[in-house]
Amino acid sequence: MQGATRFALEREPANEAPVPMRDFAFEVDDFLARDLTEDLRDAGRRTTGLKSDPAACKVWRERLRRKGWLAPSWPVEHGGPGWTVEQRLYFERACADNDAPVLMSSGIRTIGPLIMSMGTPEQKHRYLPAILSGRHEWCQGFSEPQAGSDLTALALKAELDADDFILNGTKLWTSFAQTATHMFLLARSDRNSSGRDGIVFLLVDLSLPGIKVQPIRCIDGSAEVSEVFFDNVRTPARDRIAAIGEGWKAARKLMEIARSNNTTTGVLRAAWRSAKRHVLALDIPDEALLSRLARLDADIQAFEALEGRLASGHPFLKPASRASLIKLRATELRQQISEIGLAAQPNHPLAQTQYLSTRAATIYSGTSEIHRNGLAHAIGCP
Repeated sequence: MQGATRFALEREPANEAPVPMRDFAFEVDDFLARDLTEDLRDAGRRTTGLKSDPAACKVWRERLRRKGWLAPSWPVEHGGPGWTVEQRLYFERACADNDAPVLMSSGIRTIGPLIMSMGTPEQKHRYLPAILSGRHEWCQGFSEPQAGSDLTALALKAELDADDFILNGTKLWTSFAQTATHMFLLARSDRNSSGRDGIVFLLVDLSLPGIKVQPIRCIDGSAEVSEVFFDNVRTPARDRIAAIGEGWKAARKLMEIARSNNTTTGVLRAAWRSAKRHVLALDIPDEALLSRLARLDADIQAFEALEGRLASGHPFLKPASRASLIKLRATELRQQISEIGLAAQPNHPLAQTQYLSTRAATIYSGTSEIHRNGLAHAIGCP
């Protein structure tokens, strides 16, 4: 049983795809074999947080851009490959199986699709090509010192002055703000409003005067998050999504997008491979950990099927509920995976950092409890 278990973890699945999909898979595999060099694979294996090493990400992003594969979910008219869900899932799986660097671009995954959906023609023309070229790196400015899961408590002020907004306040726990060029944020445009009313959704250039980014050192030693201060920052009012006072509508749409793809099947597979390496490095095989790995492998396959199914819609669940279901399941699976790596190698720095970096996964983008409550309401629970 011991040998059979280890073999099951190491063997590659047979490719029994239909001919058109088989041709696509061959192209993907050939590209990865040629362009995914050993140094890039090593950077992928050493990934602990939401992104791999910046230098490796820059190289890998450019190679994907030249190939036309940087934005797998984007349509052709906006510079994407126009892939089907099946093609996108295969590409993510192949990248994970080959230890590709994790890019996790907010421009590609979240604000780009929102601009396609709700942006003006001028915004699409200005921002989408800059995202694809890498000239613009985006971060999300939602949370504030007093507004986390209760995002409607946000207090960043956006005072309209002629054709500009003047921003004053603070954003907190902003991932990769120190390397971003732009931020999409929520601010309160009506000082007398509360809750979801009186909010504006803005696209802000972080090079504007009055913006200060202060990195925050986390328990895993990383500084992926920052506090961002706005002191009389003047930004154009035209750089907004939706009407003034209706920013919550844009925020809800963006959160649906983000929750559905922040932790993808590819991310889970990459984490699983890392945990497997920790387990297989033991001098004496741990059958309990191998069994947990095998169960999680089955769980990831089920999650991939769920992701593919929900991408085509659902007769009963609305988009927000589908996004909550994906986010909830993905982040909890990721935590379980990192727990196995730590159990196998409790003194290994990489296993420790991977474990610590996943602790916040069930908090950001809404806690698991909030998503469970929302899903309960969606299926008719009181």
